[in-house]
Amino acid sequence: MPCWKVLFLLFFIPLLLIFLISPSTVSSYSLDVKVSSSVKVNLSVYYETLCPSCANFIVKNLMSIFNDGLFDIINLRMVPWGNAHMNRVNNTIVCQNGLDECELNTIQACAINVFRDVNKYYGLIFCMEFLAIEGRHQNWQTCFDSLGLSAKSVLKCYNNGTGTKLEVEHGYETAHLDPPQSFLPWVVVNYQPLGNCRITTILQLMYAMLTKALLNPVSANCLQQISAQ
Repeated sequence: MPCWKVLFLLFFIPLLLIFLISPSTVSSYSLDVKVSSSVKVNLSVYYETLCPSCANFIVKNLMSIFNDGLFDIINLRMVPWGNAHMNRVNNTIVCQNGLDECELNTIQACAINVFRDVNKYYGLIFCMEFLAIEGRHQNWQTCFDSLGLSAKSVLKCYNNGTGTKLEVEHGYETAHLDPPQSFLPWVVVNYQPLGNCRITTILQLMYAMLTKALLNPVSANCLQQISAQ
């Protein structure tokens, strides 16, 4: 289905219904509304670390969920693999953007596994992707210091082969996506892929599907962000 049709079905119709209900209902969407923490929406991002569109999405778009009241009800999963593949001849991982990307994919996989706390590992991923945008990805180790995080366990994971095993698992998961990944970043909300739309459209669809998946009203701030796209 074309992106504009998906966007229309998932965003414009639900938003129109909200404003057609009644003025009193609309006014209830205030910044004081609290979303129930018992409602969890699964948001998975399949990406690769030196992909420009992935880095821009992580730094400039995805970061917004931490600021608009949605983060508390989201299970965010980051899956660093992208278009990598296994070389069956020597059983090694080959990455689309070279050895540096394989290294960063594995480092980020280790960080996710070691820290567990999404605020910590997303902060690290954000920092590394920011450096990637600026062409300074080789300085990724400085991100640990700037965030006050220890690199010891992450580097141990990377050096002892655990990171490679994690990446193989990410590769298996990515290869078995249904429908298959055809664009990066590949964003999935409650197991429904947003497809190969433009980044701005993906962001609109992501917010539309997140708000549609909630059982409680969302904040006016969230609605404003959707409308502003």
